[in-house]
Amino acid sequence: MAHKLMIVMVNTDPRNGAELGAPFFQATVAAAMDYEVEVILTAGAGELAVKGVAEKLFVKEGSPKSVYDFIKDAHEAGVRFKVCTPTLDLWGNDLIPEIEETVGGAYVIEQAMDDNVVTFTY
Repeated sequence: MAHKLMIVMVNTDPRNGAELGAPFFQATVAAAMDYEVEVILTAGAGELAVKGVAEKLFVKEGSPKSVYDFIKDAHEAGVRFKVCTPTLDLWGNDLIPEIEETVGGAYVIEQAMDDNVVTFTY
C-alpha cells in the first residue's frame, strides 16, 4: 500500500473558487491520517503560490475562510507545498511561506512513477 499522496494542481483555475476546496481539504485529511502528503502547484494553479493571491480567493461566496486559510490548515496538518520551476517564470517568486521547495518536471514524473506514491491531479 502506498504511504504518500502527491496532489498536482495543474488544471485548477484559481478564478473558479469551487475548484479550489477539494484538493486542499483532501490533502489535509490525508495528512491527518498520517500519510505523507505534498501539493505541487504548477501552471495556472501555480498562481496560488504567490503572496496575496489565495488570500483574495474563496471556495464559496460569502465564506469567511479564504483559499489561503485552506492552504495554512493543510500546512499545519503536515502537508508540504512545492512549486514547479516554470511557475516562477509565469507568476514570479514572491511566494507564500508555506512553499517549502521548488521542483522540476523530472521530480513530478519520478514521484508519480513510484509505487509508494498515489497521485491525484486537479
